[in-house]
Amino acid sequence: MVTRTDAPTRREQILKEAARLFAERGFHGVGVDEIGAAVGISGPGLYRHFPGKDAMLAELLVGISDSLLTGAKRRLAEADGGNGSGAGAGATEPGAVLDSLIEGHIDFALDDRPLITLHDRELDRLRDADRKMVRQLQRQYVELWVGVLRQVYPSVAEPAARSAVHSVFGLLNSTPHLGRPGALPGRAATASLLHRMARGAFAAVGEA
Repeated sequence: MVTRTDAPTRREQILKEAARLFAERGFHGVGVDEIGAAVGISGPGLYRHFPGKDAMLAELLVGISDSLLTGAKRRLAEADGGNGSGAGAGATEPGAVLDSLIEGHIDFALDDRPLITLHDRELDRLRDADRKMVRQLQRQYVELWVGVLRQVYPSVAEPAARSAVHSVFGLLNSTPHLGRPGALPGRAATASLLHRMARGAFAAVGEA
């Protein structure tokens, strides 16, 4: 994930608070006025930024899927020397590329926990077109990982690699169930543990 250094826009503030509230109390348990109050504007004032809660939910779920895919593509392009082909001069060793993908997903899993909860609970509330877009982006993201994993472990068949990737996503996306942030051993320690577990899961498949 790309770390922002500039201040978030009002639109981004609204989305962040909407994600938090939706995750805590459910989509139908949160009113527009409550989201507005969380960012210091009136509920009706939100309509200058979004036509309604449905639009916020769609932007959150489509947006994070697009962000994950974009971030992963960027990591691959950087590893390939900028050409994205996997064969650039000075291309990074596949194992290091896999580590980079894992790190990127861990950043999401630790920093955007409300969006994981939101995806699990509310995806079916999206319009068909938005839900299909989320699924399409997710499939592309999975296949990108599958390609890298099979470079690291060439003997792993594509179906097994795909199953392994989905399983590791399930592991990494378990962060909303690990307890409150203050109860965890610290971000760096948690990230390191998740990384070792993900690598161990992939190694188990690759060495089977």
